Amino acid sequence: MVDKVTWQKAGRVTEPGRYMFRFGWLTVTADDLKVWEQFPEASFTLVKKPDAGPDDDEYHLGLFELPSAPSPDHR
Repeated sequence: MVDKVTWQKAGRVTEPGRYMFRFGWLTVTADDLKVWEQFPEASFTLVKKPDAGPDDDEYHLGLFELPSAPSPDHR
C-alpha cells in the first residue's frame, strides 16, 4: 500500500480532479496543486475518504512534507 504520494507518482497532474491510480481513486484539489507548484518534491499523506465503504479505494491528499535539504556542512 502506498502511504505517501509525490507529484511524480501522481503523474504530474495539472488539473484538479479524480484520477485512477494502481492503489485506487485519488481526488486532487486546486490547493494540493498549489503546493506541488511551489514545492514539486513535496509528498502528501494518502488519506482514505471517510465516506468510502470498506471495499472502496477512494483517497484524498492529507498533510504534506517537504524533503529535507542537505546541511551546508555536508559535502
